[in-house]
Amino acid sequence: MTDSEVRVRIAPSPTGYFHVGTARTAIFNWLYARKMGGRFFLRIEDTDRDRSKREYVDIVLDGLRWLGLDWDDEPIFQSQRFDSYKPVAQELLAEGKAYRCFCSPEELNRKRQQAQKEKRNYRYDRTCRDLTETQIRERLDTGIPFVVRLKLPSTGTVGFDDVVLGKAQKAYEDLDDFIILKSDGNAVYNFAVVVDDHDMGITHVIRGNDHVANTYLQKELYQALGFKLPVFAHVPLILRPDRSKVSKRKSDKGVTDYQQEGYLPETLLNFLALLGWSPKDDREKMSRAELIEAFSLEAINAANAIFDPEKLTWLNGEYIRDKSNHELAKLVAPILIERQFSTKYALETRWQWFMQVIGALKERCKLVSEFADKGAYFFIDEFDYDVKGVKKRFGKPGVRENLTLLYERFDNITDFTEATTEEALRELVDELDCKPAELIHPTRLAVSGLTGGPSLFLLLELVGQQQVIARMKRAVAYIEKMGE
Repeated sequence: MTDSEVRVRIAPSPTGYFHVGTARTAIFNWLYARKMGGRFFLRIEDTDRDRSKREYVDIVLDGLRWLGLDWDDEPIFQSQRFDSYKPVAQELLAEGKAYRCFCSPEELNRKRQQAQKEKRNYRYDRTCRDLTETQIRERLDTGIPFVVRLKLPSTGTVGFDDVVLGKAQKAYEDLDDFIILKSDGNAVYNFAVVVDDHDMGITHVIRGNDHVANTYLQKELYQALGFKLPVFAHVPLILRPDRSKVSKRKSDKGVTDYQQEGYLPETLLNFLALLGWSPKDDREKMSRAELIEAFSLEAINAANAIFDPEKLTWLNGEYIRDKSNHELAKLVAPILIERQFSTKYALETRWQWFMQVIGALKERCKLVSEFADKGAYFFIDEFDYDVKGVKKRFGKPGVRENLTLLYERFDNITDFTEATTEEALRELVDELDCKPAELIHPTRLAVSGLTGGPSLFLLLELVGQQQVIARMKRAVAYIEKMGE
């Protein structure tokens, strides 16, 4: 570690899903570390023993890995540092910068309720701040539980400089002598964070602006402990289109949800990086290398950012089109296998054909999962027909007869290709003196069950001659039953 080395961290709590706000904060920290040639650390703040679970830790770790946010060194678990905090609190007590508070929770609750009745803000009245040594000893000897509070000035203001927000200030009269150690001897969040960041040598604290209130308190701890203050950068929150805060309680998705729904990691990385930060040149699609090169804390916008799901999906489609058919096939294959549309062996033995299928669907898919949704008919013969399509395409007079004539033509083709199937269909169109659409649309519905998709003739070649004819016969039988 050098004096000039940038050291940043992401410190998620493993108490639920991997929030997109946490992911965006991790991205900002990671980009800054990589831009500055610094180090990016991961600290798991798992001190909430009731809510922290290993499965949630794994969700965070897997999500970071999926996004490509590699961290330096092994993850640090706050639960393994319990013994680090108490000695520091003892130092503050010995120096008179903190004090033991023996007020019971019941007593404090009564005072809080009284303040509510009087319609005034409740703040701890510092009952125990000036106890004498004798009074303290008496309480300790009788075993009265206590917490440890930090002494704050009674007048004046506390402030800090923030890269994003500028100068932030608050009056001491609006702050409590806040608790740093609970009655069970465990550190509270604000105290543990300061000690952890100091011990890790964190130089820049980049986090959501909902932490501003904590920063006032943490600055007091830095000063009381004689620790060097890091650079603070409080980034904007992520809001829903209705300007409410993104939250799981509102059924908003986490990183894992987007991964499972078919979004690419490079898409989500790019999209989240541009929520609250901009390269100032209107670029919306940026590679990992471009993001690193352009990123700066000074370019972060203080205004809260709006999460636009439609823009995310559009961007994912752009990234899908950038990928090769081989890359996409490797992503789609597990989905097809999971849905039992195919098997690993079947896909591997027809890999070149599989890549052609991917290429045919590529322009119409904005999610990786849509390749299975929109292309199931390439892999299975038994499918339902689109309900509206049946009414519109199969319900017209002469459709059954025309499909029969067409599959008979298809059956006579020696080399069943995109070109030969189109030639056969257009010859029949001329003979029937009808519009091409009168054959094209029913044929597509018969062969795929859908009313839209890639070029019909490419679709026919990829499905294959025998399957095409069998499906058209199936459709003819279906139309016959419709007329009964």
